[in-house]
Amino acid sequence: MSAPIDAPKQFSQPSRKGKKAWRKNVDVTEVQEGLRMLKDEEIKGGVVAEKPSEELFTFDTTGSTEIRKAIEKRQKPLKSQEIIAQRSVIPAVDTRKRNNSKVTDGVIEPKTKKQKSDWVTRKDWLRLKQVAKEGNPMKKTGESEIYDPWADAEDSTPVDDPKFDFLEKPKAKVAPSTLKHAPISLAANGKPIPAVRAPTAGTSYNPTFEDWDRLLQEQGEKAVEAEKKRLEEERKEQERQRLIEAAKDDDGEIKSDDESAWEGFESEYEAPDWLKKKRPERKTKTQRNKANRRKEAERQAKWEARMKEKEEQAAQAKAIAEKLENGELERTQDSSDSEVEGDDTALRRRPLGGKNFVPEKNLEVVLPDELQDSLRLLKPEGNLLDDRFRTLIVQGKLESRKPITQARKAKREVTEKWAYKDFKVPGI
Repeated sequence: MSAPIDAPKQFSQPSRKGKKAWRKNVDVTEVQEGLRMLKDEEIKGGVVAEKPSEELFTFDTTGSTEIRKAIEKRQKPLKSQEIIAQRSVIPAVDTRKRNNSKVTDGVIEPKTKKQKSDWVTRKDWLRLKQVAKEGNPMKKTGESEIYDPWADAEDSTPVDDPKFDFLEKPKAKVAPSTLKHAPISLAANGKPIPAVRAPTAGTSYNPTFEDWDRLLQEQGEKAVEAEKKRLEEERKEQERQRLIEAAKDDDGEIKSDDESAWEGFESEYEAPDWLKKKRPERKTKTQRNKANRRKEAERQAKWEARMKEKEEQAAQAKAIAEKLENGELERTQDSSDSEVEGDDTALRRRPLGGKNFVPEKNLEVVLPDELQDSLRLLKPEGNLLDDRFRTLIVQGKLESRKPITQARKAKREVTEKWAYKDFKVPGI
């Protein structure tokens, strides 16, 4: 390889007098080498001396996994140590012999068995069982004092002390009156809804054709009605959007048929019925009197119908009261009323005091290709938690609420501190 060709230079010769000789013999090797290194660093990503320390150095806090594995291989424990380190959950069998009469084979208890200090006797167990069965956890500790274990702890602040006269007297906690009321069922007929309803014959895994076909027809009619309602609402929405789009291009001037005919063509503009406003004409005195007489007759008819309905209800109540007094009321009516259960499919339009509707009931129908004639091949469907939650809402024990997917965050106001403006210039 040939030597690099550099500029002619004379390093050993001292510089002569004169400007040209001094420039000719000056040594610029160090400057050229520095410029070359600077260009190489710029090509590779920048000058190293100008970069911050964060870009040049990193802190390794985890260490190398390969080195750790190598150390673990070198420090492998002995097999005996591994066996000793293993601990079983089951304790070792005690092989010591004891001559004690209290130690038995675990089947026959010894006669002189000492009772444990934290053991509950059968008498106390029966008493606690009876208390839980009655649902009355109250027990008397004295003649006039009753101890309630479920009550809140009383405030130990001495209210009778004259130092604390300024404090408000503690008020007794009173349960709301609605706590004793029975929940209001959301069924349309107002009957109570059981927690677990008896399933219909059509929902069986191997139903008869008549029951399954009847259920399929009912659910199909409901689905068809829902689809018709949806299509009708979609058509109304499209009509409304079409009228809105037509109103955007209209400048508000309605062309008459005479003007359109004069221009040589008939007008096709027809306003919809709800846009046609007819100017009311002034009625004569005879027409006003006739309208007033008609309104008065309608009001009188409504009042008479309402009074007649009240009289019928009073007569029916009187008849029932007489039957109760004479003991002639049949028990079949009461039994039929008690046996009727609320239907959770037909509900009220809206829950009492709520804005959200009850979740829809799952569709309990099986298609022909999904029917199984064996219980072993049946696939479980549905969710017991969802069914129980809907049952509690329908029974009136829970409120139907909308799930909160995104909780509301607290409003925070961001301000800028003005402390940087409070400064003093030294020397002024």
